[in-house]
Amino acid sequence: MRLRARIVSLTAVAVIAVGVAACAPAAGKDNPRPGKQVAIAPTSPPATPSRPSPSVSPVIQVAGAPGGVKAKGAVLADAATGQILWGRDLGTERPMASVTKVMTALLVLQGGNLGQQIRIPKAAFTYAWKNGGETASLRPGDQLTAQQLLAALLLPSGADAAYTLANAYGPGMNAFVAKMNATAVTMGMTHTHFTSPDGLPYPTETATYSTPSDLLTLGLAAMKYPVFRSTVNLRFYHLPKGKGHHQYWWDNTDGLIGSYRGALGIKTGYTDVAKHCLLFEAARNGRTLIGVVLASPTTGVNAGAQDAEKMLNWGFRLRPRAPVPG
Repeated sequence: MRLRARIVSLTAVAVIAVGVAACAPAAGKDNPRPGKQVAIAPTSPPATPSRPSPSVSPVIQVAGAPGGVKAKGAVLADAATGQILWGRDLGTERPMASVTKVMTALLVLQGGNLGQQIRIPKAAFTYAWKNGGETASLRPGDQLTAQQLLAALLLPSGADAAYTLANAYGPGMNAFVAKMNATAVTMGMTHTHFTSPDGLPYPTETATYSTPSDLLTLGLAAMKYPVFRSTVNLRFYHLPKGKGHHQYWWDNTDGLIGSYRGALGIKTGYTDVAKHCLLFEAARNGRTLIGVVLASPTTGVNAGAQDAEKMLNWGFRLRPRAPVPG
């Protein structure tokens, strides 16, 4: 199997009226808590110096829902306020495949020292090959900076880059995964669990999982970092051959980048069980929307992006009514 990888402090609770249809998939490992399409106001991610946290938004009235979205789990929100505009099964836990790598990137960014040189271990290649993961074709023995490895992690979704970064910043895989789970708890992502820094399906297909609501928290946190934002927005990354390393060329697996006007990122994910997953953000006319799709059916390599595009088109057309008094 190949791996195509790829909210407002609760001082007030905001409820959005959304016209939605019931959506209750069958229960099972991939769907332990089936539910309905809902709209709620989530808690905001921890503040960072790079971008102010959303403030509490007023209750708004929203009519309708984006049509044609096939993803089993989804959410769309205003990135400036954290206000959720539409959601489907927000709290249902599902595997998220390589969207996992956003948490890996966040921990590296929090760890800092992005200019440090990191040698690519031979074990990184073995790890990716053994587990059937996508790679950035990193050459064992090459030395790249942590920032360059972030590009290798986020654009071509390299499991070899994930291994290398986890090994350096854990230090070691086990310590790094423990940090991922501890950070998730700190961020209020109570329905998220990691078993790897990359989202590969082991020890089981559903061992690493999250929810649309939790991944919205993660996306908002990661996009506060300028380095992260400027990386996931790239169509490709070219690293010329230099002292200590070969030449590299990494394409972005995000089908929205370069094809959807205003697309800013963020990260794709795919496994046979997780199906197509995408954490995404786009901006138009001074407004920025962020969202998640989980388990978009396998109708093509850009199935997640197609669902995201429908959600974004609906969201950018949306004209909320006046805030409800009180």
